[in-house]
Amino acid sequence: MPRTGPGSAAKRTLVWLGVLFALLAILLGGGSLWSNASWVPKLALDLEGGTQMILAPEVQGGGEEITPEQLDQAVEIIRQRVDGSGVAEAEISTQSGQNVIVSLPGVPDAETRELIQASAQMEFRPVLMGGAGQAPAAETPTPEEELPTPTAEPTDASDPNWITAEVLQEFEATDCTSPEALAPATEPAPPDLPMVACDPGTQGKYILGPVEVMGTQIDSADYGMARGAQGQSLNQWVVNIQFDSEGSEKFREVTERLFAFQQGDPRNQFAIVLDGTIVSAPTTNVVIPDGRPQISGNFTEESAAALAEQLKYGALPISFEIQSEQQISATLGADQLRLGMIAGIIGLILVAVYSLFQYRMLGLLTISSLVVAGVLTYLAICILGWTENYRLSLAGVAGLIVAIGQTADSFIVYFERIRDELRDGRGLVSAVENGWRRAKRTVLASKAVNLLAAVVLYFVAVGNVRGFAFTLGLTAVADLIVVFLFTHPMLRLMAKTRFFGEGHRWSGLDPAKLGVLPFYRGAGRVRHRPVEKLEEDDPRGRKSAAAGEAQRRQTIAERRLAQQEAEQQKAMAARGQGSKEEDNS
Repeated sequence: MPRTGPGSAAKRTLVWLGVLFALLAILLGGGSLWSNASWVPKLALDLEGGTQMILAPEVQGGGEEITPEQLDQAVEIIRQRVDGSGVAEAEISTQSGQNVIVSLPGVPDAETRELIQASAQMEFRPVLMGGAGQAPAAETPTPEEELPTPTAEPTDASDPNWITAEVLQEFEATDCTSPEALAPATEPAPPDLPMVACDPGTQGKYILGPVEVMGTQIDSADYGMARGAQGQSLNQWVVNIQFDSEGSEKFREVTERLFAFQQGDPRNQFAIVLDGTIVSAPTTNVVIPDGRPQISGNFTEESAAALAEQLKYGALPISFEIQSEQQISATLGADQLRLGMIAGIIGLILVAVYSLFQYRMLGLLTISSLVVAGVLTYLAICILGWTENYRLSLAGVAGLIVAIGQTADSFIVYFERIRDELRDGRGLVSAVENGWRRAKRTVLASKAVNLLAAVVLYFVAVGNVRGFAFTLGLTAVADLIVVFLFTHPMLRLMAKTRFFGEGHRWSGLDPAKLGVLPFYRGAGRVRHRPVEKLEEDDPRGRKSAAAGEAQRRQTIAERRLAQQEAEQQKAMAARGQGSKEEDNS
């Protein structure tokens, strides 16, 4: 039965890498032919320029002034809508506490304009069907003969007759794990009809009845610790809502109806919906007669504060009118992009020079691995620009430049592990396999730290810093792919060549440079001579440099072992000398 050697496995791995590149290229090529994809990355506002719009806030109904706090909250709403992908890097700010300035890369389309101008739509709807943990689309839709058919006109918002065949089919087809389902709705659902909505927090999918209470009827919302009947703290975070008089009366009627349903029945719940997405879907544990509901659950202080802020959006019936719009030039422009690219090229050259100086021809593998990682990252950026509206800013370019050194670190760790194995007397093929097992753990730990730092920075930062974190995390993933699918397989194949296997002086694996005596028994196999014979075989000290290098490369454990052996030899020599003196006497 034929055996599969390292060479065959390495070739298969390289084939899979080629397949990955081919799929990415086909995807991007197809997108450029049949969609708006491009082989050139999209650039952010600081590199490309774009459109600046000055928005004047308008209160629905008129006659009410907007406070600076409300304007700041409105800015956050716009930021969530415009920057839904997290990496478009739009600039949104207030002007003199009266207007909002929105600067977008490129030219915004009509959908983006409507998204910016619309007011935040918060609604309270009863739950008709669904629950937490139903995010994916149904694998087996309900057969047509079993689809529901309403038997009468609905009598209230909780009536199951709202669930028609079309609504149920939409519910089953909705995948709440997709970004499209979780994005803010461009057009609000009709308030007098049911809707299908997702809850990102609980991976829930629901069918909701018509609107019963509008978010504009919220007077205030805050959070704090729950209190018992005697005023004692229950050590549980809750969110408190205060409705106005009309909202309080309507909410009392809703809770009276929902409370009549048993716990566990979906119709016992009501959903708080903001821009088509469910913010929370609490159950009704008691009738609320005073319009002061309290939402409890597994809240932390941060999540309770976030929900309270979202509920405040319902008290902001603000829309925006575009007062002026103009094209703006890049804030940094082509010169800074050119300088950034020059800095990246200089970094690549320095890494290449160091690799060739330190590892001779083995450094070519470092250079080729960096090229492969660069191509992979480039394709990923172009595809993300097409699918996720990712735009490359100067901060993102800086992240790519920083990643050059971090990527080279992985190769250096691997090469040094192989050299250590060669110093221990193993052949090159064995050294590559053993060195990879040791280096793999180090590389994975290093990239895990890089990814963790990038993820934390991405979620706690805004604007250009998020672009830097995104590219840093993207290049860390690309580095892992290249090390596993290109660098290691290529080195396994190179170990079988005569040039590297016999330790040519320009291979980077020269035994004289590694502190190993250069006596080979065929490709990849080293025969050592005893260290004690060094001076006898090399009276002129031509190999003393190799011996000194071998000593310097010893680990702490090896040095201690050598020291113990030397002490034992001295003790044995002293005992032998003492015995000789006694015999002479």
